[in-house]
Amino acid sequence: MKTVTSVTVFSDAVGKRMSVTYSEIDEATGKVISDNKRIDRVVTDKDAKAHANALEEYAQTFVDAEE
Repeated sequence: MKTVTSVTVFSDAVGKRMSVTYSEIDEATGKVISDNKRIDRVVTDKDAKAHANALEEYAQTFVDAEE
């Protein structure tokens, strides 16, 4: 089984990117087969971009509230 351990969304010259880190686990034994694997993708789906933008706007409210 593969399980996502982190997701990062950021903007660069080509647009919105997503970096996903995951681990692979043997379902029968619970043993970690591989850890900290990573894939990167450019976000092209319109709805996914909208969700990413909404999260960035939400994060901005925390930055704006900092003193």
